[in-house]
Amino acid sequence: MTAETDIPSTATRGRFITFEGGEGSGKSTQIRLLAERLDVEGVRAIVTREPGGSPGAEIIRHVLLSGVGKMLGAEAETLLFIAARDDHVRNVIEPALAQNIWVLCDRFADSTRVYQGHAGKVDLQLLDAMERVTIGALKPDLTLLLDVPVDIGMQRASGRRGADTPDRFEAENVDYHRKLRDGYLAIARREPERCILIDATKTPDNVANDIWAALVQRGLVVRQPETQRS
Repeated sequence: MTAETDIPSTATRGRFITFEGGEGSGKSTQIRLLAERLDVEGVRAIVTREPGGSPGAEIIRHVLLSGVGKMLGAEAETLLFIAARDDHVRNVIEPALAQNIWVLCDRFADSTRVYQGHAGKVDLQLLDAMERVTIGALKPDLTLLLDVPVDIGMQRASGRRGADTPDRFEAENVDYHRKLRDGYLAIARREPERCILIDATKTPDNVANDIWAALVQRGLVVRQPETQRS
């Protein structure tokens, strides 16, 4: 069997990779596919999400997606997101990284900056202060920004949801979702050393290949020359 890749073995701490993007960008599918490929390569990885990912944060997730947080106002809703993140980081993310386990997270701090900051108009200085308290120096090794035009993303989200009621964010109008996309693209331009923009309009397999290539590009996995069995 051809061995195409190898994982650097010098790291004593797990890698932290976050997936960001608007509704219908395919984050959940791509996290699953990457986790499966890492497992084949012998890499221990966990898949988690925000809001949620830990027992306490999952309770807050239910409150947020139900729309109760929105009723309290933008700042109060943001505080709920931050409280969920604090629980998630302390109880799931940091312990896993310390055990040399990779953490693949569906949304992280960039989502707060885009959803609550860029689209919700919460003061960015307030978000900065909250980040310092909850995540400190913790930063993703790589952030994959899955980008799709808003109309495609909303069609996908609607098809996935079926007859279910849209959650608090899916129910927002097109202009809101355009602001989200603009916010993510701005982050990608501002932080190219951390973020890689992925064209998520492609087929899931092609997107997965682009994501693997991004990991190779950033040195998180190393592509080895193809060899043939003797």
